[in-house]
Amino acid sequence: MALKDVGNKVPIYKLKTTDEVMKYYDEWGEKDKYNKDMVEWNYTGPKETVDVFRKYTENKEMLIFDAGCGTGLVGLQLKKYGFKYFHGADLSQKLLDTIPKQLYQKIIKVDLNKPIDVKDNFYDATMCVGTFTFGHVKPQALDEFVRVTKKDGLICFTINEGIYKDYGFDKKIENLKQDNKWEELEFFKSDYIASKDVNAWLGLYRVK
Repeated sequence: MALKDVGNKVPIYKLKTTDEVMKYYDEWGEKDKYNKDMVEWNYTGPKETVDVFRKYTENKEMLIFDAGCGTGLVGLQLKKYGFKYFHGADLSQKLLDTIPKQLYQKIIKVDLNKPIDVKDNFYDATMCVGTFTFGHVKPQALDEFVRVTKKDGLICFTINEGIYKDYGFDKKIENLKQDNKWEELEFFKSDYIASKDVNAWLGLYRVK
């Protein structure tokens, strides 16, 4: 699939390497510009994802891994609905520095394209919103999410529609199903950044 001209809509999608992405996000985080742009663009990914996630659990005490947490938009949504415990991880220190104090119990700078320094079966759930997109985190991160999430735990994520097949996410998701690593609970096209005509697949899976 073509890039749906998203480079003209959201400049980040033109970037190819991890270093380029990190530099862009560090600059984007200056003077709260990232958060202001998300509001202006009507970025609905965090709210949509948390709305789907909370349909499948009433346990507000669970420990949640927010992978690619950025400025904490998912954490704010989780807190809004009464979830209490989450750890955040992101590549950009500048974005991590803008997260509201006391929102996360732990924050780490991490490249999600590499193995995560977390024990097996550590988290009750993993969220990853807005991170599977052009030039960002690749499909093998899903293997790591399964590894660090407990049996019967939930993994909820978005994948930009422009990379879903081009990057091989379709095959990775199917392989994890075939290998009995997880079961699909939800998978559908979300609005994501409707104002920019950018959609994403939203998936929710239970670890087996």
